[in-house]
Amino acid sequence: MGYGSYSASDWSKLKSSRQLSNDQNVQEVFKSTECNPKFDPKYIGTRECFDSEDHPNTTPIVVGLDVTASMGYLAVEVATNALNELIMKLYSTNTVEDPALMCAAYGDFNDSSPLQVTQFESDIRIAEQLLELYFENGGYGEVVPTCLWHFLAHHTNIDAINKRNDKGFVFTIGDDAKIRTDAVSETIERVVGDSVEDASRESVLKEVQEKFHVFHIMIDDRHLRERNEDILVGNKIKISEADIEYLPQIIISTIQLQQGKDMDDIIGQWDDICVPIVSGALKQLAISDNGQAVNL
Repeated sequence: MGYGSYSASDWSKLKSSRQLSNDQNVQEVFKSTECNPKFDPKYIGTRECFDSEDHPNTTPIVVGLDVTASMGYLAVEVATNALNELIMKLYSTNTVEDPALMCAAYGDFNDSSPLQVTQFESDIRIAEQLLELYFENGGYGEVVPTCLWHFLAHHTNIDAINKRNDKGFVFTIGDDAKIRTDAVSETIERVVGDSVEDASRESVLKEVQEKFHVFHIMIDDRHLRERNEDILVGNKIKISEADIEYLPQIIISTIQLQQGKDMDDIIGQWDDICVPIVSGALKQLAISDNGQAVNL
C-alpha cells in the first residue's frame, strides 16, 4: 500500500461529505456497529509498507488509539482534526520524506474486537479507514496495546527496515488504563490468532522495538491514578486533556528528537502558544548522550 498523495482538498471533501465536527459524539463520527474483517488482525496475514514510485523512501508511522469508553473524546479529536493536522505538518516540516500511516484501535481484553488495524497509506485513505473502525465503547479493565505491538512485530513487511535498516514509529495514545499483564500469550492468541509461548508485556515490547521506536502519550486528568508500573515500559509523555489538540506537534517533535534534531530547533518551529506544551512533553522523554530519545 502507500500509493497516491494526501491533500488538503481531499480532506476537506471527506470532512464535508461525512459532516464531521469535533463537537459530535463518538457514535456520530464512528458509525460502524461491528468490526470489519478487513481490520481484524485474525484475518490479516501481513500489512505491507513498501516503497513506490510516488514514495521511494517510506517511513511507517502507527497511531494507536485507546477506544475504551473513557477515551471517546480522543478518537473524535483525532478523526475530525488531529490526524489531518498530523499528516499536513509531517509534509510541511519535512520530518520524514515519505510518511505512510497506519491507524489502530485497541481496547479492553474482554472486548469482542480488542484490536483493529488499517493499511499503511499515504493518501486520504488514511482518514477514510480510520473512520471505518468500530468504536466498541467497551470496558474500563485492562487494555491490550501488547496485541498491537505483537502484530507490528510479526505481521508487517516494511521496506524501511528491510532495505535501509530504518525503524518506524509507534505512538499509542490513551489514559491511565492498566496494560494487561496476565495471560499475555492467551490474549494474543485470542486477539491476533498467533500461538505464542510465555509472552509477557516486556517480551512483546522488546520484539516490536526491533522494528519501531515505541512511544506512549498518556492523557492525564484530575482523576488520574498513579500507575507508572502499568504504563508502557518505554518512552512516555503525559499531557492534559486540554492539550490534545497539540498531538500533531508532539508526535512530530518526538520523531524529530529521535532523529537527533536539536531541541531548540524543534521547539522553535512552533507557534508561541504551542511551545510550552511541546517543550514540556519532550522533557519527559529519556535522552541519550547523543541527544536522541531512547526507549527505556
